[in-house]
Amino acid sequence: MSEKKTNILCSLADAASRNIKSKLILLRQWESVEDLPESWEGLSCVLENETHRIIEIEQHHIYQDRIDEKMKRHGFDTDLIIVASKHKSGDGRSVLTSHFTGNVKSAAFGGRPFELSTPAPFIMCSILRNMQHLAEGTGFEVNMESTHHGPTDISTPMVYAEIGSGEEQWSDRKAAEIVAKAILGAYPQKKPIAIGIGGGHYANRQTKLLLEEDITFGHNFPNHQLGDIDTDLIEQAFEKSGANFVYFDRKSMPSREKERIQNIVRDLGYIALREGDIKEIKGLDWDLFLQVRNMSEKLCPGGKFRINESFRTTASKAIQAGQKVKLCAVRINEQLLQEAFSVDREAMQTVLEKFAPIYIERENGTISGYILGVGEQMEITTQDIINECIKILKEHYEVKYIPEENLIYIVTESFSPEMAKGLGISPGLLYGKLAKKETIIVNGKTIGPEMVHMRKIKEIPLTIL
Repeated sequence: MSEKKTNILCSLADAASRNIKSKLILLRQWESVEDLPESWEGLSCVLENETHRIIEIEQHHIYQDRIDEKMKRHGFDTDLIIVASKHKSGDGRSVLTSHFTGNVKSAAFGGRPFELSTPAPFIMCSILRNMQHLAEGTGFEVNMESTHHGPTDISTPMVYAEIGSGEEQWSDRKAAEIVAKAILGAYPQKKPIAIGIGGGHYANRQTKLLLEEDITFGHNFPNHQLGDIDTDLIEQAFEKSGANFVYFDRKSMPSREKERIQNIVRDLGYIALREGDIKEIKGLDWDLFLQVRNMSEKLCPGGKFRINESFRTTASKAIQAGQKVKLCAVRINEQLLQEAFSVDREAMQTVLEKFAPIYIERENGTISGYILGVGEQMEITTQDIINECIKILKEHYEVKYIPEENLIYIVTESFSPEMAKGLGISPGLLYGKLAKKETIIVNGKTIGPEMVHMRKIKEIPLTIL
């Protein structure tokens, strides 16, 4: 029996598949398998090199349930099948796509009803990213498609790589070369895996996340399939994809179906992440991301955590060195943070992004006092944030910092209408001038701002817990 290689399945019945095969042959050195098994009816040819195997059949590939078993039975065992195929659409767009196979309900185009194939999420991500790089300037779009058609009765991970959408594109030599290179250059990189729900067939939001963020997708279900999604299908998608979470294209989904499917996901114990959450995964492994998410939710339910680049770098180095990242949380007095935010929000945002490894925004947009990070660094981190807050406040107020008491005093002055009235000044234009700290003359008497402004002292403890 031959050694395991990546099997590239091509079909004589598929114009784009034939075109891609011709480019595959030109890109590498291949040896023809001369002694083809006679028991495999419709087998056209088999070509091999050190890492890949091209298997071309006469029939259309979408009707080839259990073809992985047939490959193994005839000596062509594999851990991965990549199908070179065409994408057909009436809109005539020039597009390069990749997707997994499965039927949410009926099986009009191969496979079996209510069955999903075993996907290859890491390989699909690599294929699409390769396509995106190679297709630059060609006029071809790159998209992940939603799950559709057969075969479905496949236990070996399988992914489609396609040229679309019509005969002109199927015969395009440059497109075929891009897909062939994307297939041969596909390399699995472990990333968190999402199940996609909602959107159109081309899954535009999911595609953008896959291409730009540190995640990939398993099975994906568009809006027109939502009514047929049930508990069994969600479980099947998770198990076969090895998925970590669900992503809902919320903006595109009907509210009733969104709520129904969200309840299914919640009842099954799976988590759903929004785009903002997904962006925070970058540079972290999944276990550490979950640790951050769980701790943030416990400290500030419903809040949004934000991770700075310094923490990502530190965490990445620790993980690469085989070390465990130990998170801890400290709490800075929220009054200090809010006072600083109230006078210069932009400067405070910069402070948090620079000094706070992880901070949490509440649902109403205010900042929680909790700061998360690596334990041994947090004493310096929190002191840096406090110092920066004090700097910002000093630009606007008289501030007294008593380090030994861990206190600051903010001295503010505000115009007092009561004090002005006591001096015989009527409300109106003069109040405005006094509020701006201008000196006025009333009935020959000079009234200075210090006569109508009240000093207040706020005491803020800086206790770090």
